[in-house]
Amino acid sequence: MSLNWKEIDLILEELDLPGMQIQKTVQSTYDVLSFRLYGKSGAKNLLVSLSPNACRLHETFLSTPKRERPLRFAEFLNSRIVNGRIEEASQLGHDRIIRLIVRLGENRFYIYLRLWSNAANVIVTDTEGKILDAMRRLPKKGEVTGGLYSPEPASPKTEREYNIRAFSEELLDSLPPEASFNQKIDAFYRSEGGALSLETLREEARRKFEGSIDRISLSLKKLREKEADFSKADRFREYGDIILSNIGLVKPGAEWIEISTNPRTEGSLDEVSEAAGPAETVRIKLEPRKSLAASAEDYYEQYRKAKSGLAEIRLQISEGEREQYRLKDTLEKLLAETNPLILHKLLNSGGKKQPATKREDQKRPGLTFRRKDWLIIVGRDAAENDALLRKYVKGNDLWLHVRDYPGAYVFIKHRAGKTVPLDILLDAGNLAIFYSKARNSAEGDLFYTPVKYLRRAKNGPKGLVIPTQEKNLHIKVESARLRELEECRVTKSLAGGK
Repeated sequence: MSLNWKEIDLILEELDLPGMQIQKTVQSTYDVLSFRLYGKSGAKNLLVSLSPNACRLHETFLSTPKRERPLRFAEFLNSRIVNGRIEEASQLGHDRIIRLIVRLGENRFYIYLRLWSNAANVIVTDTEGKILDAMRRLPKKGEVTGGLYSPEPASPKTEREYNIRAFSEELLDSLPPEASFNQKIDAFYRSEGGALSLETLREEARRKFEGSIDRISLSLKKLREKEADFSKADRFREYGDIILSNIGLVKPGAEWIEISTNPRTEGSLDEVSEAAGPAETVRIKLEPRKSLAASAEDYYEQYRKAKSGLAEIRLQISEGEREQYRLKDTLEKLLAETNPLILHKLLNSGGKKQPATKREDQKRPGLTFRRKDWLIIVGRDAAENDALLRKYVKGNDLWLHVRDYPGAYVFIKHRAGKTVPLDILLDAGNLAIFYSKARNSAEGDLFYTPVKYLRRAKNGPKGLVIPTQEKNLHIKVESARLRELEECRVTKSLAGGK
């Protein structure tokens, strides 16, 4: 429920804005703005909301959260009107358009606050009506920088009689008896007032996060089913072994091989004989058009793929569980928040403070991992490898690459006076295997050397280098290590690259 014109007049009368200095403006979201004011009556926070069904201005007694990256309109206001004084603050007729005239030195600015639920806006003009900027840029209405603005009349008046709203006994009991209308209206919107009330925002948080949590739960269920299936990968290797060990007993072109085996037991010969029990029959499908050796190789290939897939699936499960925990933790914190302005801001930013990403991390191609004060960079293809070599690594940075397989170049950035510890070397080696064709084998040999000992292959393809003074390392992929590395991965913005 937005303010009506009578309530706006009462709010402006209580605020007594003329003469107050604008110290700062804060825009927590795209539709909420506050002015930090100071005058003879002390400091005040003037809140302006353009949210549908909650359009209003009034003094707020809650803290207004800042954004990690200030929004455009607040930056404009802070550059133009900070330290200016309000000369006039009035509603134009009964149209729910408030005009603030701000003087700063020899300049005057007109700030129009249009509090219409279907067309709310804040527009700043010069004295001639030329638009300097608008909180919501609306090209179809001409409300953009350089356009002209003169306050338009509201929709035709109806016979409806507007009155100052009455507040619930519960709300009044929560305030001191001498509370102003500004205090009452601030408390009303905090608890009951439509789109920006605590209950509405909490319901939005539940709807937004519980849906995501449920989708992750469903995805995790499917991944765990795959994990259980892939965990039986050893049977494929056993099938291959059985086929090869019985190769002379199977006729060419057979579709099946059946072998009777006893369960494996431990102990003396008497104990084995007593505990072995009935024989177990293993029936293995063959490809009639292939030789038995080729059929065995097919099962070995299935084994290798299943083992490789198992590592990847477990990594995905770990990522999903971590994201599910984050969402649940975030939702719990959102529901505990008592300031609707902070809650509104958190919902608009995905519920968490976004960590600052260094500019060089945003521009750099490939993947970046920050691990124990060490920076590891992964180029995933020839183009990224070449770009990293040309612009982003130096002579003392360490280069790693898997032997005999195409794939990633991995770089460990040099730290002055520091030797790369074995743990970081193993991290980089795991990444080199994981982002190469050796991934299917889950292990491989790689070599490493400082970048200054690389030379480009003459007339070779993009990114191809020949190492000298290289050292060797054998790496087995560790799923736990990869999961830890994923937590250290630097996330880039959409504008920052892959």
